[in-house]
Amino acid sequence: MPVLLDYKLMTSPVGIVRFFEIFLSCTAFSLVAHVGQYSGPYGGWCMFTWCFSFAISVLIIVLELTALYSRIPISWDDFTASFAMLALLMNLTASVIYPTVFLESANQTDFKIAATAMSCLCFVAYAVEVGLTRAKPGEISGFLKTVPGLLKVLEAFIACIIFVIVQRSYQDNSGRQWCMAVYCICFIITFSIIILTIAKLIAMLPFPFERFLTVYNIVAVLMYITAAIIWPIFCFTARYGDPNRPPNCERGSCSWDNQVIATVLTFANLVVYIVDLVYSARLVFITQV
Repeated sequence: MPVLLDYKLMTSPVGIVRFFEIFLSCTAFSLVAHVGQYSGPYGGWCMFTWCFSFAISVLIIVLELTALYSRIPISWDDFTASFAMLALLMNLTASVIYPTVFLESANQTDFKIAATAMSCLCFVAYAVEVGLTRAKPGEISGFLKTVPGLLKVLEAFIACIIFVIVQRSYQDNSGRQWCMAVYCICFIITFSIIILTIAKLIAMLPFPFERFLTVYNIVAVLMYITAAIIWPIFCFTARYGDPNRPPNCERGSCSWDNQVIATVLTFANLVVYIVDLVYSARLVFITQV
């Protein structure tokens, strides 16, 4: 059976933006690969970000061009919306991390500056896609295309960054272990919501999804409040940690710096969960008035 090509999606604003995403991500990882400046965990993350963005964007283009996406038993709109949000966040972190870590070296600076510029433009391209595909007020669409759905992707992403940062220090005392439990529990539930939405399994839940979101967000906010209080106490007080940055702490491998970043990200995720709670509460209570 011949495969018919659908060119309408390719010439739409979203399709054009995706071609820019492919070009920019490919250029970014090609420049970095040429100079070989991506060693260590930070360089590996940046290279993975650009390669992952390129590969999935190409896959989406091919599936939409051939219309084969309609044969895949998932919510395609939710999948593409969640990927665009994830790629936006990944390219944002890569655009910050790569110049911070690798532009200190004077070797082949022009290539590294160009790669950073391509990464920043790639972030902008994915931001444009998120803006184009986000559900408009009154529009009937998949959950992950709405603001609460996009916030779920952001919450899971921030939790993943925290996992990587604190993996070597969270076992030092019981306070940090509780904070890690908070991060893990909230991540597992949030990630499950994303997967169930993409797999079109939300309707099979034995309870109202909107009310569950509200209750879960309340619990997540309360748990993150405890983590936002406990984590700094058990990291930066004289009894449990070091109030001041050690003088021999090297950038990129300093556990004290990682603890500061984890603190900032904990408060950031707390704010995201509060915003998510406001949206989900409006969805449940205001729409039923």
